[in-house]
Amino acid sequence: MNNKIEEFQTSELSETKFVNPVKITYKQNGKEKVWEAVKSFDSVAILLYHKERNSFLLVKQFRPPVYLNDKSKLCTYELCAGIVDKNKSLIEIAKEEIDEECGYNVPLEQIEKITSFYTNVGVSGGCQSLYYASVNESMKIHAGGGINDEEIELMFLPIEEFRNFIYDESKAKTPGLMFSFFWFMENKLSNQNKK
Repeated sequence: MNNKIEEFQTSELSETKFVNPVKITYKQNGKEKVWEAVKSFDSVAILLYHKERNSFLLVKQFRPPVYLNDKSKLCTYELCAGIVDKNKSLIEIAKEEIDEECGYNVPLEQIEKITSFYTNVGVSGGCQSLYYASVNESMKIHAGGGINDEEIELMFLPIEEFRNFIYDESKAKTPGLMFSFFWFMENKLSNQNKK
């Protein structure tokens, strides 16, 4: 990915669309406490396995919050994902994200729920629902890359390279991505090897 980042700066938020900073006050065991947090949307993420390539299909994009904390990270490597901001089921949102970001039309019945977990628990505590789908080129309907002004690049990671990839600290990636690789090895690859 060839990113050129210029005029990067921060400012205070007065009106927000996706995140809302809040001050939380509460009592725990009779002691008054204060916490700063961000109220944000829950999300879905999808591990995509491309059968013909024997590879994971990842998305690569510039993430300003990561760059804010580490200027050496011009992009992150992620699962296909999106926020839950529509009046649709989680699996329907997952299907839409696969289409928008990666360009594949995956039938709902071929999208499998893995689990859900909470991310960034000290700041936002959003719940992410994790899914799995296998894709092939017959499902490809367009190039992908996201919608509106998203700049998403697709990346195929051969499954035999997954361990080196997750331990390569030069690449910014999410814990959900790393967890999903191990889930795949235990639940999909090991089942294939037993057949």
